[in-house]
Amino acid sequence: MIAWQCITSLTQVPPGGQLIARVSCPLLPDTPLINEMRGQPEIADTRFGCAPFARVTLLPDALWQESLTESLVNALRPLLAIPGSSRLIVDLTDINDTTQKQLLRFLFNQAHRLDDLGLKSNPATRVRITHIDALCLPEQQAKLEALIHQQQAIATGMIAARRLADLPGDRCTPQFVVEEAQRLCAPFPALRCEVLDETQIAEQGLGLLQAVGQGASCPPRLLVIHYDGAEDAPVRCYVGKGITFDTGGLWLKDGAGMYTMKYDMCGASGVLGLLLAVAQMALPVRMMGVLALAENAIGPDAMQPGSVARACNGMTVEINNTDAEGRLVLADAIAWAAQRHPQARYIIDMATLTGAVVKALGYELSGLMTQHDPLREALTDAGKRCGDEVWSLPLDARLKKQTDSAIADLCNTPTNNAAISASAAWLLHHFCPPEIPWAHLDISGTALWRENGRSVASGRPIPLLVEHLLGDLA
Repeated sequence: MIAWQCITSLTQVPPGGQLIARVSCPLLPDTPLINEMRGQPEIADTRFGCAPFARVTLLPDALWQESLTESLVNALRPLLAIPGSSRLIVDLTDINDTTQKQLLRFLFNQAHRLDDLGLKSNPATRVRITHIDALCLPEQQAKLEALIHQQQAIATGMIAARRLADLPGDRCTPQFVVEEAQRLCAPFPALRCEVLDETQIAEQGLGLLQAVGQGASCPPRLLVIHYDGAEDAPVRCYVGKGITFDTGGLWLKDGAGMYTMKYDMCGASGVLGLLLAVAQMALPVRMMGVLALAENAIGPDAMQPGSVARACNGMTVEINNTDAEGRLVLADAIAWAAQRHPQARYIIDMATLTGAVVKALGYELSGLMTQHDPLREALTDAGKRCGDEVWSLPLDARLKKQTDSAIADLCNTPTNNAAISASAAWLLHHFCPPEIPWAHLDISGTALWRENGRSVASGRPIPLLVEHLLGDLA
């Protein structure tokens, strides 16, 4: 974990740190170098002649006030790929509130690198950020310290989710996720894990989850994580799609489409990271996270196109496409959560569900589908406040024909290949009773961060969900 402190003067830090500031920061030293750098029209960065600092970076003031495109974080990303020092001094004297949250999460997320997975024989030796000094004005310090504590907790949850998602699918099996979650939750007395194995999944009638996982040598699991931070409070439920690897089943993906499918469990890892962040913040709330874990594989027992499976709420689903498996495991998990807590305050599910949402919204916005307007408004506002935004897509009875089946209550994907994202949400809404507010987040575009043709887990939408929870508790 990266250590931090708030400072009100640059004289409070030892020499050798990397200073990152806006051009007009009033606490910068009045030196010829700083004055020359202030005259640059774009980013000014130097490692030479900048003592007592190892490196100085000045960025235009406009970047510190813009949050929509994450300009500040994107400018810093290549600069911090190889930091100039293990100690960062970061100017927070005048910064947009949303940009400040984005920046702090980005900095604390530097604690995780792919090399940390231990899969390289000779990992690169690079400087690691171990300490952050937050430069502020005296009157800002108390508020800033509370915000930093909050954003570091969120980043810690994001890192747990990212690390799990980045692991290859042959290692990160349903049972591995269970064991890793139990290990990560153990230090927090308010967290406890409950696990249903393949026998219990069948006994409790989770036929959709069972169908998806039955073709794999690694059997499915339903992992339930309870957070008891308050007594006699309504339970807030979160459900995550945890397909630890998705071949598409008998509806086989091509090689290019399958390459990143270890990330098809980012919804489940996000639920775990969310609960870890909340536990670290010790929020006074009751929560339940349900992780529907399975590998969608090809084998003698794999589900077949045209099969009909029954969910734990009794509804039947015709599986006309085995590569539309995520909505199957989510449906069972949503219904199970609703049965467990029929008085839940809400159920929010998250999943890397459809490529169609990426075509509609790109890589910056998560798709939001709900019929509950207050929940839609609260999630949308939370996304704007924290810089982890959602965009609402329609969800109403005009989608009914997209899930009609001649043989079962529902089919799992429309035969006309239209409105794929909203059709999936329309199927899911049947599994949450109308008296429980429910929202679906399609994070196919946002669960990964992409650069130079490579993808890694992003840790989203954990910031959104924590921000929404904090607003709901206010």
